[in-house]
Amino acid sequence: MKLSLFMMPMHNMGRDYDVTLDEDIEQFKLADELGFEEAWIGEHYSSDIEQISSPLMFLAFMASQTKRIKLGTGVVALPYYHPAQLASHIALLDHLTKGRLILGIGTGALGSDIEVLGLNGKDRNDMMLDSLELMKKIWTSDPPYDIKGKHWDITIKENVWPDLGVGPLPKTFQKPYPPMAISVSSPRSSSMRQAARHDLMPISANFVASWVVKTHWEVYADECAKLGKTPDGANWRVARSIFVADTDAEAEAYVRTAGGAYDWYYDYMFQVYARMGAAGLLAPKVDTDPASITHQMVRDNFVIYGSPETVAGKILALRDEVGPFETLLMTAHDWTDKAVMRKSMELLALDVLPRVNAELAKSRAA
Repeated sequence: MKLSLFMMPMHNMGRDYDVTLDEDIEQFKLADELGFEEAWIGEHYSSDIEQISSPLMFLAFMASQTKRIKLGTGVVALPYYHPAQLASHIALLDHLTKGRLILGIGTGALGSDIEVLGLNGKDRNDMMLDSLELMKKIWTSDPPYDIKGKHWDITIKENVWPDLGVGPLPKTFQKPYPPMAISVSSPRSSSMRQAARHDLMPISANFVASWVVKTHWEVYADECAKLGKTPDGANWRVARSIFVADTDAEAEAYVRTAGGAYDWYYDYMFQVYARMGAAGLLAPKVDTDPASITHQMVRDNFVIYGSPETVAGKILALRDEVGPFETLLMTAHDWTDKAVMRKSMELLALDVLPRVNAELAKSRAA
C-alpha cells in the first residue's frame, strides 16, 4: 500500500491566511520528506476556510519546494475554465514539475463558487466531460485547430504562422498527457462509471462512511466488466481522516477534544450537509436513522485513530471491508497543534505503513 496526502485544505475561521498557507506548504514538504507518494490540493474561490483559489499555482510553487513527491490537483473544476486556457496552464505545470503532475478533475461543488462564476443551472458534469475531451485533443494534435465541442470550440485557423512559431498550443511533459483522477463521494456514484469509461483514477472522499466507499468499488468493478476491462485497485485512492499517537487513549482524547482539529472538521461538515438537507449522506451505517446523526457520531466513525498498532489494524480492516485500494490518502486537518500533527504524520509513514504492508505481504504469500 502507498501513502499519500489529501489537502482540501480546511482551516478554522478567523485564522490568518498567510499563517495557514505556510502550514499547507510545510505539510506538503513534510509529506515529501517522509516518503509519501503523492500530495493533492483542492480548489475554492469563495471560502474563508479553503483559501486555495488555484491548485495549479500552489503546485507550481511546491514543485520547487519538494524533491520527489507527485503533485495532484484535488481537484481542478473544469467548467470554471476555457479548455484552451486550462490545457496550456496544465502543460506549463507538467513541465515545471518535470512530470510529477497528476491531474484530478471535477465539476465544482461549492455553491458560492458556482454562483460567482455564473454557472448556476449549467450541466457542469457535461461541461467537465466536454472540456476533458477537448484538452486531450489539444495535447495530441497540432494547428490548425478546428475542434468542435458541446460547450466550447477550439479554433486557430487564420493565425497559424509556422515560421514564427505562432499557433501551436503547448503539449504536456508526460505523453500523451498527465495521469488523471476524479473525486467520488455519493453512494453508488456515477462518477465511478465515468472513471472506468475515461480511464480516470477514482478518489473516494474521506467525508463519507466506509459503506459508501464500498459501493464505489462495486460500481467501478461493474462498469469495468461492462467495458471488458479488469478493475485494478492500484488505480483507486481512498481518503480517510487519520490520527496516530503513542497510545490509543492519547489518540482518542485528541480526536474527541471539543473544537479540536478533528471535532471542528466534522462539526463543520455536518452543518454543511444539514444546511443542504443532506445530513443522511453522513450516516455511519447504511441503516442509521438520519434524525439520530450528530457530528460526534460522524467524527468517531469516520476518523481512524489510535496507536500505530491499532491504526494499522483499522486500515487493514477498512481495506477488507471496502475493496482492494492500494493508495491511502491521509486527509489534512488544521494544525491546531503543529507538533502533535507532525508526529502523527511521522508515525503513520514510518510505523503504521510498514506494519500494513508487512501484513499485506503475508496475506499474499498465504
